[in-house]
Amino acid sequence: MNNKLSQIIALFLCSILLVVTFSGCIEKEQKPEESKEKLLPATQLDQPSILPDWKDGEYHDYYETTDMLSDFKVKYPDLVNVFSIGKSVLGKDIWCIRITNENNTKPKSSCLIDGCIHGNEWEGGEACLHLAEYLLINFDNNKTITNILNSSEIYIVPLINPDGRQENTRWNENGIDLNRNYDIDFGRLLPKRGGVLRLGKLFGVIKIPYIILGKYVFENCGRHPFSEPETQSMRDFMRNLEYKDFSFYVDCHTAAHCFLAGWGAFKSPFEISKQEQYILDYAIEWVAENTEYKMTDDPSLTVYSTGGLGTDWCFKEFRIPSFCFEMLSENYFPSKGGIPWDKAYLGEGKHDHLVHWMETTLPVFMYLLVNIDNLHEWRTPDIQPSLPEGVPPEPLQ
Repeated sequence: MNNKLSQIIALFLCSILLVVTFSGCIEKEQKPEESKEKLLPATQLDQPSILPDWKDGEYHDYYETTDMLSDFKVKYPDLVNVFSIGKSVLGKDIWCIRITNENNTKPKSSCLIDGCIHGNEWEGGEACLHLAEYLLINFDNNKTITNILNSSEIYIVPLINPDGRQENTRWNENGIDLNRNYDIDFGRLLPKRGGVLRLGKLFGVIKIPYIILGKYVFENCGRHPFSEPETQSMRDFMRNLEYKDFSFYVDCHTAAHCFLAGWGAFKSPFEISKQEQYILDYAIEWVAENTEYKMTDDPSLTVYSTGGLGTDWCFKEFRIPSFCFEMLSENYFPSKGGIPWDKAYLGEGKHDHLVHWMETTLPVFMYLLVNIDNLHEWRTPDIQPSLPEGVPPEPLQ
């Protein structure tokens, strides 16, 4: 009797279990759309990143850059703020775009990436725009980029020298090389290459951008540090970033095909610690090992490490990792191809394969961005970035 009772109880419990299970299945089948909606965000976060749909030859001058930044603000109001940090000699706005998830209000590290301080080095500005679009179109779809915009503020100034970009010339409207106008080793001559002269705009009228005496090239660095409105704007803006956990700085140029940091022409005016030098070297070596851009000890590149450089001033002023990113190949630099210095300075460089060169820059930017907190604390930047398929591309033949 006890056995029969036990069997009846067991059968009853099994029946209840089957009913509950079956009912659950019916409930799930009745709400497929609700279930799908709940899973969709997690699925999206696992999607690989996509690249901006750029075309070769579609470069952006000052006005097209202005329009592009305005479009970003309209399309991504929760991610983008566009503002002017100052005016050029001719009164053009020096635009900055801040990219971050505005809905995430926790403390964030910040960084600054800029381009086109030399107006004829177009690709420095293009890389800034390309990076901005890449981050924006992938937010909420790609996990790495979503995390970056949730935890950091990325400030991008595509055209430091809008007058020079519009005129396709290296200098600003006063004939000054802005990347010789910062207050660090200002006005110092290079022993074998010439360097700079403290000329400014003579009588407020005459522009003398450079003087060539035989093999020596002397560039006009201005009468005194920060004599130009463009460098004054950058100085003041970077000082504001100091209060936003300023973590690293990248100044984009062409076309020496390398990634640089530190002093190449003169001794640093302050002691660089072993840890700081280790971190700078680590980042440069990562770029050399993972992209086509190289480390360099080419003595000719000391011309890029003369006095008055923005990267040197930023490092001295804020003690953060500061890099010069020389995009493109050396073959794109006019004087390397046998073009005389005067024509090189007049902007007769080569501009082609835009999409390829933009895709070569993404690994560098993404590497720095995923390591923004490590760089802020001068810790080893050993986090590997997630990159879209085919990036970096194979070097051009």
